[in-house]
Amino acid sequence: MNPPAYDALAKVLTAHSTQLKKGERVLIDVHDVPEAFVLSLIRAARASGAIPFVRLHSARIAREIALGVTEAQASTMLEIDMAQLKKMHAYIAVRGSNNIAEMADVPQERLSIFSKKLRPSIDYRVNKTRWVILRWPSPAMAQQAHQSTEAFEDFFFRVCTFDYARMQPGMKALKALMDRTDQVVIKGLGTDLRFSIKGIGAVACGGEFNIPDGEVFSCPVKKSVEGVITYNAPTLYRGICFDDISLEFSKGKIIKATANHSKKLNEILDTDAGARYIGEFSLGFHPLILDPMRDILFDEKIAGSFHFTPGQAYKVAGNGNKSAVHWDMVSIQRKDYGGGEIWFDNVLIRKDGLFLPKALQVLNPEYLLGKKK
Repeated sequence: MNPPAYDALAKVLTAHSTQLKKGERVLIDVHDVPEAFVLSLIRAARASGAIPFVRLHSARIAREIALGVTEAQASTMLEIDMAQLKKMHAYIAVRGSNNIAEMADVPQERLSIFSKKLRPSIDYRVNKTRWVILRWPSPAMAQQAHQSTEAFEDFFFRVCTFDYARMQPGMKALKALMDRTDQVVIKGLGTDLRFSIKGIGAVACGGEFNIPDGEVFSCPVKKSVEGVITYNAPTLYRGICFDDISLEFSKGKIIKATANHSKKLNEILDTDAGARYIGEFSLGFHPLILDPMRDILFDEKIAGSFHFTPGQAYKVAGNGNKSAVHWDMVSIQRKDYGGGEIWFDNVLIRKDGLFLPKALQVLNPEYLLGKKK
């Protein structure tokens, strides 16, 4: 018998996130995940009347393939992947990892082959299917979060099965505000950033695409970004741990980039021309996620955070930027992380991680957790 938490999460993914319907085909794409949870997903999909298909992956096997991948091989992989995706109405990806640095010793040029050649399948999945992605609570993730395995598993399932309906009123108001905003100013420790989101629009995310979720995103007008930003959340990208990333912009382009691994950071930003432009700007507000753990899906939803993303823009609320890179770098502006301010058209919208306008205050943790009405 599967743990009740597995079945509850599977129901969120099939009923809320992808909203599976009778006769629809769903691809369940899992990486190093317990069989018991895959079974929960299959049963939940069938309960909705959908037809489940399963694809299994192993990080160690993926690493071995990556070490010797060629452009011709990656092109064939894309053909196979696209043929399967085009048969699907929905896509559920669950990504576990026993070692967050499994890909750390794969040369960047090999990883770039994957990211460039397989980009069309990601674009198809994002734009043509109903999709959701989440991590799996492995001991490796517990270590990243500096928690015991048991404590982290409890945290994971509380976060992932949060009642996302509570976010809807505030997200609707924030989306409406961002839809009509032109100039954005962000200030904080090591950060003085200015850009426009005029005409771009915004998208509210309350459990439809990511689990956990809790953000509203937009995108800068491509060449409008000026100033400097310092990210205070550590991050992991292509198997490498980065800290203290700082980016300087001129006419939208990253002209200077430093971090604890500045050389590797710049190698990634030189993947293609679009990697040095920003493809997403988003405000995060999940009330139960407070601290970074080098996992983008969690960190970008941290209460009082924003992310400012080098690389590929989404088709919706995007600026047309194209890149094999999409790297959600996160900065936290709560007082315990140094504070900060976000201004929309000369109006202070969020200070020290808390929304100030009355219509947006329902996105602050004390409201979402029911501690204040």
